[in-house]
Amino acid sequence: MYVIKMKGIILHGGHGTRLRPLTHTGPKQLLPIANKPMSQYCIESIKGAGITEIAIIIGGLGANKVRDYYGNGENFGVNLTYIEQDEPRGIAHAIRLCKEFINNEKFLVFLGDNIIQRPITDFIDNFTKSGYDATVLLCEVDNPSRFGIADIENKKIAKITEKPKKPTSNLAVTGIYLLTPLIFEIIDNLKPSWRNELEITDALDNLLKQNDNIGYEIITDYWKDTGTPEDILNANRQVLEHICTRPSTVIIDESSKDWIGLKGHCIIGKNCKIDKSATIGPHVSIGDNTIISSDVVIENSIIMSGCKIDGGLNIKDSIISANCHLHGNNKDKTKKIFLLGEGTKISL
Repeated sequence: MYVIKMKGIILHGGHGTRLRPLTHTGPKQLLPIANKPMSQYCIESIKGAGITEIAIIIGGLGANKVRDYYGNGENFGVNLTYIEQDEPRGIAHAIRLCKEFINNEKFLVFLGDNIIQRPITDFIDNFTKSGYDATVLLCEVDNPSRFGIADIENKKIAKITEKPKKPTSNLAVTGIYLLTPLIFEIIDNLKPSWRNELEITDALDNLLKQNDNIGYEIITDYWKDTGTPEDILNANRQVLEHICTRPSTVIIDESSKDWIGLKGHCIIGKNCKIDKSATIGPHVSIGDNTIISSDVVIENSIIMSGCKIDGGLNIKDSIISANCHLHGNNKDKTKKIFLLGEGTKISL
């Protein structure tokens, strides 16, 4: 494997308030997309670019779940270091905690809830060969007021603004940053924002004003910041379409195959029992050890591990956390939408 002398940082903190109740029992970055925690996609993307030394910033609810899942990184082909952030103080603050880990090298920062479906090797190669103090990855979005936004003039970044009410650009600053240790000096002189956090967009804008030496790359492939349930379902659809190469393709663990009749663009985990009269798909992810009884219909949804669904429920556009039990009324075939936290029990 190609290895470069650069370190990576994954931010795995935050409360995930827009995703409650899914995040009442753990961090949003461990929520599954196509049966894999979203932050695992970050690790795989960073490793694929030749970076194997990675720090994960953890804090708050579920920090131990992150350690338990990833361990020292050996099972994922990387070497992980955990750095704790005592409370949410902003992305820039989290990056500053990594100064000793970085040890005066260029580095990559990846927000743990970002999904990108293309290799980032060329972005990193371009940055290592450049003299830029930072390179930010940008992507065109439909709702720029939700993001930090970069204004481009004469093929250079002119300004970076955090969540502008009246955006003058639709180029969002994604959660992927290539930085040099100079950013630590900028952060040391940063003032907290109105929400009492040290904002990475403010740090980058100050760096821009100081040196006018920030590059950018534009992601033209799929990129998603999975901040809302709709974003997560969208990412699940996109990833399933990427890994299931044809509309009729399904990915099923060997331990589940004998039970299943389903449509395409689906992934089924281990030891699942799905009645052949059930209609599953398209765009459905089902986690391990889940039981789905006869006449249940599920489309465009994420069902996590250890769930039981029966009573002929018709489910769409839903995210159902682990160990939920849903019992429907066989006479009621109207489509239901659920957003359920771990261990929920519902009988209709």
